[in-house]
Amino acid sequence: MDKQSKSLVLFPAMTKAETIPDFFVYGEPSRSIDVDFMHVETVMERRSLHFGNVAPHRHQHMAQVIFWYKGGGTYRYEETVVDFSAPAVGFMPSGVVHGFSVGADADAIVLSIADGGLRSAHDAFAVTPERAVFVAGDAGQLAFSHLASLSRLILEEYRVGDRESISVMTGLAHAILAHVRRLERALPARSSPAAALGLALRREIEAHFRENRPVDRYVAALATTRHLLDKAAHESFGKSVKTLVLERRLTEAKRLLLFTIRPVEDIAREIGFDDPAYFSRFFRRMAGEAPAAWRQRQLAARRNGHG
Repeated sequence: MDKQSKSLVLFPAMTKAETIPDFFVYGEPSRSIDVDFMHVETVMERRSLHFGNVAPHRHQHMAQVIFWYKGGGTYRYEETVVDFSAPAVGFMPSGVVHGFSVGADADAIVLSIADGGLRSAHDAFAVTPERAVFVAGDAGQLAFSHLASLSRLILEEYRVGDRESISVMTGLAHAILAHVRRLERALPARSSPAAALGLALRREIEAHFRENRPVDRYVAALATTRHLLDKAAHESFGKSVKTLVLERRLTEAKRLLLFTIRPVEDIAREIGFDDPAYFSRFFRRMAGEAPAAWRQRQLAARRNGHG
């Protein structure tokens, strides 16, 4: 098959009554996930749900790396359509609409990783890709040879599922992301104005979410209008600018609660809340329970081998 990507209109115009489904993993309703969540499976483990034809959908709060190790078909994301044959790899950030049609002999290993895990990888090693990408190559290429090995290893480790698995999987996930980032850097810049603005917004939020900036500050920093910025946010992530900022602050709060022993009051100040009581109300509204209760439940789950 032709491995060159083609810029096409991915979906027909949608009426106001139509929506793009949000999934946890394909076929399961979207739900809250932990900050260090990871899930690994093959595409064809869900064959009975899609028979090789996965309709356009997206995932909130988590990204996916899809490594196609056999077969081929057509992969669609945003406004891009790619005809491919294995090996091929895609990286789909949270909120990106994607789908595919593949033959009966095709299969891929899918790594789903929470946005919090991606940010940890970026903070520690700057290895995360910055945009949705799909790259097809040759089995003899070193990057694809490594991706094949790493993908098989992380799938096997996920199936082991013991207390050490999360540590092993984290290292493997970082290596997988680094290889995808390397492939991404070799690609030419191909982005619509809205997607480029969405990427710039993500970077701006990452730099300033602790400052409790109003949306108009992001508008001014990006030299755009509120209408265009909100449109870019909805097209790129399916959310408003304000929601993106609030969710980023929540993710950081969860990371600090889970991975440090700092008091809740210190964590509140770290992410821009001068009033700890207001932070607790914010956290309860977003996460469904108070920060201290969330921390206690998460730590207990980890001690019991379920984290």
